Amino acid sequence: MFKKTIIAGLTAAALGAGMAPALAADAAPPPEHTLTGNVGLYSQYIFRGLTQTNREPAIQGGFDYAHSSGFYAGTWASNVSWLRDSAAYMAGGSGEFDFYGGYKGTFGKSDFTYDLGALYYWYPGDPAPGFVKADTLEIYAALGWKWLSAKFSYAVTDDVFGFAGADGSYYLDLTATVPVMDKLNFIAHWGMQEFRGGTFNNDLCSYKDWKLGLTYALPKDFTIGFFYSDTSNASGVCYGTPAEGGTYPRNIAKGTGTVYISKTF
Repeated sequence: MFKKTIIAGLTAAALGAGMAPALAADAAPPPEHTLTGNVGLYSQYIFRGLTQTNREPAIQGGFDYAHSSGFYAGTWASNVSWLRDSAAYMAGGSGEFDFYGGYKGTFGKSDFTYDLGALYYWYPGDPAPGFVKADTLEIYAALGWKWLSAKFSYAVTDDVFGFAGADGSYYLDLTATVPVMDKLNFIAHWGMQEFRGGTFNNDLCSYKDWKLGLTYALPKDFTIGFFYSDTSNASGVCYGTPAEGGTYPRNIAKGTGTVYISKTF
């Protein structure tokens, strides 16, 4: 029995040694540089629970560069109308351009990940007299575990999304992307936007938002999805219609559904 065991072990080792080169050849190292793109058509653009396009369609897309070390950078753009929709602001362009970069990685060989970076929101165009530009710079830190993520974004510019003297404002994002079955994911999100300083301080314009949705992966890197989003404690003065004390033609913080199709390449 002892001899049979030794012979079986040597035979397995020999077979394994013979297979090793083939396995090594199949397992190619990941590329050092990766460039990807994305484009999507959405029934509307929702940002932190607020519609940015007055519930009208949005075309969005961007490019991302990633280095094998963990460094990444990218840009993204969408049409918007919220700056011009406000009867008070009534100025600004019709686009949003985002520029971001950072570093992400994992803690050892675990399923826990981290992400540190900065994101600049640029809205071309000039504000109405008496108003400030909506351009905003945020730094962020995120932690993830499999299908769970938590992200904290902190504004470092004096003016934040059109609110003057609101540096120190922040947004907390908790998101779960749960695989339901092959190609189908369930998404649940909860967020908290806190504004600091200025006339529109945290007591008036801060709010919470949530989202529930589904995504389904199609062939050729297409994805379709649907989600319903809503907010709580969103003041009508900041986000409502004139009848609610606000300046928008529609309340931009009301619950609404969004459908989309996107593609990565």
